[in-house]
Amino acid sequence: MAMTASGDLLMPLMGTPSAVGLARTLVDARIRNWNYSHILDNALLVVSELVTNAARQTPHREIRLQLSRDADGIVIAVWDSDHVLPQAKPAKELTLEDLDLSEEAFDDNGGWGLHIVQALSTKCGVTGDPAGGKWIWSRIRP
Repeated sequence: MAMTASGDLLMPLMGTPSAVGLARTLVDARIRNWNYSHILDNALLVVSELVTNAARQTPHREIRLQLSRDADGIVIAVWDSDHVLPQAKPAKELTLEDLDLSEEAFDDNGGWGLHIVQALSTKCGVTGDPAGGKWIWSRIRP
């Protein structure tokens, strides 16, 4: 784990389900340290979505979490080595009838995470990394 003088965080993680919990714990501590607890819930949800997507794209490979702050708020960014850009499901009003709530299909109702990230972010996007892979990022204003 690397930190800069401003307290920014850069953390390598492994693309596994446990990466989400570790990322949330680290971001939680840093945001509280910055006295931004009023945006903590939104930031943790964004971290969960971005790390989950990266871990699914590149299972058992390195992903990276970066948390930084500047005068405009915080930036949460997650890097993975895959060149394929994430695809959000088409936006629509979601009702319970749209979901298959059977036990067999419970995990197949995903795909809405990018809409959640967009809704909670002041701005978000994808940036290619010249060294390979991509950074998916979210800016949240405190």
